[in-house]
Formats: sequence, structure tokens, C-alpha cells
Amino acid sequence: MKIDWLAKLQRFLQTMAFCLAISAIQYGFQPDRPYELPLVYSICIGAATWALIDFGRNLFTSSAETGWPPGPAGLLLPLGGIVGGYFTGTLAGDWWFGWSSWSEGGRAQLPLSIMITALAGIVGTYYFYSRSKNSYLETKMSEARRHATEAKLKLLETQLEPHMLFNSLANLRVLIGTDAQRAQAMLDHMIAYLRATLNGSRASSHGLQAEFDRLRDYLELMAVRMGPRLAYQLDLPPALAGQTVPSLLLQPLVENAIKHGLEPKVQGGSIEVRARREGQTIALEVTDTGIGLSGTHGPANGFGLAQVRERLGTAYENRGTLEIAANGAAGTKVRITFPCDA
Repeated sequence: MKIDWLAKLQRFLQTMAFCLAISAIQYGFQPDRPYELPLVYSICIGAATWALIDFGRNLFTSSAETGWPPGPAGLLLPLGGIVGGYFTGTLAGDWWFGWSSWSEGGRAQLPLSIMITALAGIVGTYYFYSRSKNSYLETKMSEARRHATEAKLKLLETQLEPHMLFNSLANLRVLIGTDAQRAQAMLDHMIAYLRATLNGSRASSHGLQAEFDRLRDYLELMAVRMGPRLAYQLDLPPALAGQTVPSLLLQPLVENAIKHGLEPKVQGGSIEVRARREGQTIALEVTDTGIGLSGTHGPANGFGLAQVRERLGTAYENRGTLEIAANGAAGTKVRITFPCDA
């Protein structure tokens, strides 16, 4: 069994602090006696009790929930540790001072010493037992929160995927009857997009490179349908290719820019998606040259923007932001910021 020496050292130091507190209390009730007496005996008994209980735990199979042996062993171990620690620590203290606590002169202090040891042992054992259990519960709660976050991101992604898929199928249906060659090209891009989506569906997040690759497939789909009315540029610095983001974070913004900004514009326009690092923050920008804020993204609480905000809140809590602004004389800029990976 692997021993966690750091955890044992932490428990030992906590035990020593507890022993110092007990010796100070004893001295407060018996100030006529030298402080060295309760100090030495408290440290010796506490150290011996800690060693017997803490190392004794390694002889048994401990519960994952409490870090303590289950069943009778869990009761007998602290009992045996307290009794053994008392006798061992008392002998060590006697050796230090050169006398015997069981002699006629020392027996008067034995009842008080036994009572203090028993109470301190019970309190200390319960403290460490509670700490172990609380640590386990905090770990499980953290895991539950992480799984809940992943499930929520998955749910948001499943809501967005059909939204894009239905739009693409509707466009494909129109092209089949009007331009079979463009329909074939669009179908090829759709297969590539769905294959990339399926490969990434098992994770709630992926690298920016994967996000930009999927955006490229999507924009190629739209370029087949819109022809020369759509131009796009993707700008991802190589240093940020591995930065993790919630999957399908940028596509709703690009889809909104096309649907509400470029399609209503007779001559169409362009979309630029950029990623930049600004200190400890990552900034993602989706800029279009569409008809502007009056129509580009519709209501601020529309489906795409609401989903992006929710994904940012789920993944980064209050550390992720989404801002919408005019892109000069025409078009719109959407800016997302969130903490970069360590």
C-alpha cells in the first residue's frame, strides 16, 4: 500500500498543535507545576497515539468515503491507539524526567492524566475522521459539478446541432432542384462537417484548431449556397491552436452573421473570425460586413447569442464575456473573452 507521507506529516503537525493546546490548558489549571511537565507528557503521548493510529490504518483496508477502516477495526484501532499511546508516551515522559509516574509520588496525577488522554484521543480521532469524510464529500461534489457542467454543455450542443442541420438541409433541397452541381458540392461539405462533428461529439470541449476546422467546413457549406456573395477569413495563430474552448462556441455567431447580416444584403459581404491572446485572456472576434446592428444579430437574447452566453457561463462562470458592437460604418463585431489555459 502506497503511503501518503505528506498527508501523514500534516496530521502529525496538527496533532502537535493539539498537544500544545492541551499542555497550555493543563498549565492554566495547575500553574504551580512547571510548564515543562504537561508539555513533555502531552507531546510524547500525542505523538505515540498519532503513530499507532495513523500507521495502524495502513494495516487495514480503509473506506474510500472516510479513509477509515470499516466495521470493528474502525472502533478498535483508535481505542488501541489511545491506550497504547498513553502507556508508551508516559514511559517516554518518565524517561525524559528520570522518574516513574507509577511510583507512589506520581500515582496521584494518573486519574487526571488518563482522563485528559481519553478525552483528547476521542476528540482528535473524531476531528481527523470528520476531516477525511468532508474531504471525500468535497471531492465527490466537485466531480458532480464537473459532470453536471459537461452534461449541460452537451445539452446545449445538441440544441444547436439540429438548428444548423435543418437550415443546411433546407438549403440543399432548394439547390437540388436548381443547381445539381452546387448541391453535390454542398453535400460533400456537409458530410465532412458532420464527420468532424461526430468525431468531436464525445467531448464537451476541444482545441481552437478543431473549432476553426469545423467553422471552415460550415462556411464552405454556406459559400456553396451563396456563391460570390460570401467571402470569409479565419485567423488562428499557431500558438493558440491547442487552447481549449467549449465545442460549437463560434458557429452560432457565424450563422447569425450570415442569416441576419449578409443574406439580407444584396451584394453579400465577408466574415472574419480571429483569435488573439491578450495577457491571460483569449479574445475571439467574429466580424461581418453585413447590414449592421439593425438586423445582423436580431434581438440580443436570440437563440444563437443566448446559447453562446449560456455556454460561456457554464464553462467559465463569470470569467467569460460576450460583447456586440458596430463594425465601423457597416456590419457587426461580436467579441468573446475568457481565461486562457494555464
